[in-house]
Amino acid sequence: MDREALYRDPYPVYARARAAPGLTFVEELDAWLVARHADVREVLSRPGDFSSRGALRPDVLPGPRAFAELAGAPGGAPVVLSADGEAHARYRRPLTRGLSPARVAAALPFVRSTAAGLIASFAKAGQVKWMSAYARPLPATVIGHLLGLDPADVPAAVRAGHRAEDLLFTPMPEDDQVAAAREVAALRHLLDAHARAPGTAETLTGELTRALDDRDEIVSNIENLMLAGHLTTTALLGSTVHHLLRDRRQWELLCARPELVPAAIEEAARYEAPVQGFRRTVTRPLTLSGTKLAEGDTVFVSFGSAGRDATVSDRPDTFDLAREPVRHLSFGHGVHGCPGSLLAREQLTITLELLVRELPGLHLAGEDVTMAATLIHRAPERLHLTW
Repeated sequence: MDREALYRDPYPVYARARAAPGLTFVEELDAWLVARHADVREVLSRPGDFSSRGALRPDVLPGPRAFAELAGAPGGAPVVLSADGEAHARYRRPLTRGLSPARVAAALPFVRSTAAGLIASFAKAGQVKWMSAYARPLPATVIGHLLGLDPADVPAAVRAGHRAEDLLFTPMPEDDQVAAAREVAALRHLLDAHARAPGTAETLTGELTRALDDRDEIVSNIENLMLAGHLTTTALLGSTVHHLLRDRRQWELLCARPELVPAAIEEAARYEAPVQGFRRTVTRPLTLSGTKLAEGDTVFVSFGSAGRDATVSDRPDTFDLAREPVRHLSFGHGVHGCPGSLLAREQLTITLELLVRELPGLHLAGEDVTMAATLIHRAPERLHLTW
C-alpha cells in the first residue's frame, strides 16, 4: 500500500493493528501505530513519556526556493500543537481563555446568522456543493471573526493557510512550491500587522498578543489557530452530513427526533475522527502494549482507530446515531485535548438544526464520495447534495 491509499482509507490497517499483539510498525507512516482505544488514551495521558515534538511531521520537505520566500516573513516558531511542558502551557492558556464557554456563547449569534445566510444562499437552487458552499466557508468565517480579522481578508487568509499545509504534505513541482510559499509569507505579514493593530484586545488575537512576547511566536500561533480553528469543523461538517445521508434511515430518524442532534455529532466524531491522529516522540526507553520502544522512536496515535475499537463500541464500523453514547477520543485527551471542541460542536449543532428544519428532503446526489488523501482533516473531497 502506498501512502495515498492509506490516507484515503486507513481503516483496514487500523483493524489489523488492533487485532495484532503489541504495536504495529507502519512503513507508510514511518511510525509505530497506536491503534487500540486504551493504548491511545494511555499515550495521551503520559505527555512526559510521549513528547508532542514533531506532532505534525511533514511528508514533504520544500525546496530552497520555497524556503527563501518564507525567510523574510515572521513566524516559523513553535506552536501549541507541537510543544511540551511549560511552553505548551504558555501557548495554551490564551486559547483556553479565548475559547472559553462564555466566549463561545457570545459568538453564537454570529455563527447562527452566518450559517443561516449560507443556507439561504442556495436553499432555492435544489442542489449544493456542500464542502465548497458551506462546510469550508462557515468555520473559516467564524474563526476569522473570533480572531478579529477584516472579513475581506478571511478568504485569502484561509486559502494561504491551506497552501501552508500543501507545502508540507502535498508533493508539488518547485514553481508551485514557490507560489505557495509566497502566499504563506503574505499571510504571515498580514497576521503580524493585524496583531499590532489597535482594536484586537477582545479577540483571540488579543489573547495571544498579551500572552506571548515574541513576534514569531505570536504570528505562528495565530496562523496555527486559524488553520486548526476551521479544518476540524470543516471535516466534521462534511463527514457528519455524508454519513447521515448515506443511510437514509439515519437522516429520517434525525428529522423525526431533532433532539438527537448532539448524539449525531458525537457519533460522527467517533466514527470518522476529523483529525485521524498525531505523532508522538518517545522520550525514554519504555514498553507500550508489550512492544519495547527506544528513546527517539515515533508513534502515530490514532484517534480514528480508537473510535472503531470493538472493546469500547458495539458494532464500531456502523454509523448509528441512536447508539448509547461512548466516550471517544476524537478531540484528544489530557493536556493536549482540543481547546476548540466546544466551538466545533456548536457549529455542528446549529448546522444540523437548520438543515433538519429548512431542508429535510436532503439527499446525496448519487455520485461516489472520495475522501481526501490526508489524515489531518478527514473529510469528503466533494459532497454534492440535492433536495
